[in-house]
Amino acid sequence: MNTATKKNIDRWLNEEGYDADTKAEIRRLQQEDPQALVDAFYTTLSFGTAGLRGIMGIGTNRMNVYTVRAASQGLANYILTQPKPAHGYSVFIGYDSRINSRLFAEESAKVLAGNGIRVYLYNDLRPTPLVSFGCRFKRCTAAIMVTASHNPKEYNGYKVYWSDGAQVLSPHDKGIIAEVNKAADPTKVTMAPSLQHPLIEEVGNDIDEAYLQAITPLQHYPTENREHGDELAVVYTSLHGTGITLIPAALARWGFHNVRFVEKQVIPDGTFPTVRTPNPEEPAALQLGIDLLMKSKGDLFIATDPDADRLGVVVSHRGRSVTLNGNQIACLCLEHICQALDRQNKMPPKAAFIKTIVTTELFQAICDAYHKPCFNTLPGFKYFGELIRLWERDPQGYQYLFGCEEAYGYLLGTVVRDKDAITACTLVCEAALQAKRKGKTLVDKLHDLYRKYGVFSEKLLSVSFPETKAGRDKIASGMLSLRESALKEIDGIPVKAIEDSTANLLRYRLADGSVVTVRPSGTEPKVKLYCEVVSRSSSPIDESLAVCNRKAETLLHWMKNKFLT
Repeated sequence: MNTATKKNIDRWLNEEGYDADTKAEIRRLQQEDPQALVDAFYTTLSFGTAGLRGIMGIGTNRMNVYTVRAASQGLANYILTQPKPAHGYSVFIGYDSRINSRLFAEESAKVLAGNGIRVYLYNDLRPTPLVSFGCRFKRCTAAIMVTASHNPKEYNGYKVYWSDGAQVLSPHDKGIIAEVNKAADPTKVTMAPSLQHPLIEEVGNDIDEAYLQAITPLQHYPTENREHGDELAVVYTSLHGTGITLIPAALARWGFHNVRFVEKQVIPDGTFPTVRTPNPEEPAALQLGIDLLMKSKGDLFIATDPDADRLGVVVSHRGRSVTLNGNQIACLCLEHICQALDRQNKMPPKAAFIKTIVTTELFQAICDAYHKPCFNTLPGFKYFGELIRLWERDPQGYQYLFGCEEAYGYLLGTVVRDKDAITACTLVCEAALQAKRKGKTLVDKLHDLYRKYGVFSEKLLSVSFPETKAGRDKIASGMLSLRESALKEIDGIPVKAIEDSTANLLRYRLADGSVVTVRPSGTEPKVKLYCEVVSRSSSPIDESLAVCNRKAETLLHWMKNKFLT
């Protein structure tokens, strides 16, 4: 056990402010599981691509009331250093269905109110996009969303937004962390005694209604949606999360009332009883919905993660279910938007689109075809928010329309400044309805894209490690080894160029046009391996896609073996 770890443990054992049960648990782990104690105290949770996120439990490296209070005190301290708005400082707080989410939200509210900052606290669980929206709607200084998104049930998290509704970036993130570190001692945390405080106001339906009104103009075919929306048979699951609170209402506003629910999964439950991981990227999480889709002879199955910022899509196509990946969903949405605006002569002159650098180049090709710029950012929607903010401040700036990341995240318009699976659901249904009215499915539309731009096959392989110090060290050593080796070839294909990002991302461009990318996750103890293979052969689409898929999988497994050795 190193000095820093021991210091953290001793502080929690000996200083005032930590409850007796917590101290008893530390002593138990000292006797029964010293390695678990090291994992809980060897470091302090810090802001990553999605703020604080970690396993719940005791310790500086865990999500608990002490780390949440310290984060809130640090946020309060930082807010109070900023110029005071005419209407005063305020923070908007939301939370999802996870274990302790409401508790952590309440603790945050009491700390902020104790420091003289007004709090708007959601009276019930709500999707993450509603917190980004609520922050802007209430003209708040900042916002907090208590969620661990799609992580397993043992996790929770704490996302911080700034006044523009986007996740915090430098210098705010660094300023907040500096203040959080100063507030690590519980005696330095100031709290209101209860939620019955004049600075704490619970909010609910008024924010929901404002959001629903704000997204209604984002439709591209409002008349057809209203008149023909019921022709599209939709199956929906919220994977035991927040989506059920607003997505059915959003679909109805756009004209989509013919919706069936995966009944066992639309009940909010932080134990996620029907899935191992509540992630629409995981095939097992979608199985109940796929079964209902095929049994009910529906057209489309849509699934959102617990905080409703990610969307998965399954299409009923020629009697079988076809699961689309995040890249495919994004490109179908992009083509739908561009085609609609182009045909209706409504494409803004300064229209622009955004994607992350690990998202398919098919997205870029579509933007090029419509003569509109596509901007690439590092992974994380906080960078989308940064660009949108810069463009809005510039009289000659671009007009953001749509953006995406391969990990099932999409943002339509600027009502929200983070991933928004609510508007993504409505957009996908609109695109599916347009396809159906022409006798096609979204799979047919995807194949149309491949015929126009070439076949793009994107594969992702995640290599998971234990949520321990040893696990994190293995990830770090693997990335260091790759950098030092400066690979000359991957599975026999020469490496044409290596791009080493400051965001701890390695990208290998191969001589045959394939691209392999290695990136540690910002929220979980895993390394993500991406591969994109492109074919412009004249072979049938299914045949070309199968060839590309096999090649991508081969390259990914080669890279996995290299990383682990």
